[in-house]
Amino acid sequence: MERDKVYERVRAKVEKLFGFYSHLAVYVVVNIFLLSSTVAVLWGIGLFFHAFGVFGSRYKERMIEKMVKKEMGKQGISGTNEPIE
Repeated sequence: MERDKVYERVRAKVEKLFGFYSHLAVYVVVNIFLLSSTVAVLWGIGLFFHAFGVFGSRYKERMIEKMVKKEMGKQGISGTNEPIE
């Protein structure tokens, strides 16, 4: 009879231990996914700003050139088709 009580106590402890390990495994797997998705989001934000830095300057140059031509036209100054540097 005493052996059965000891067995049940040990069995309950082992069940709790396995429950903890299961919970830990789920935690690790989920957080690896969350970490990787967070990294992907942050990387995407960085990529957006990099793209803006590369392509935004071209847009700015085209806008400046367009406005210079418009202003020169208002003042009656003839210009060339060469881009302004």
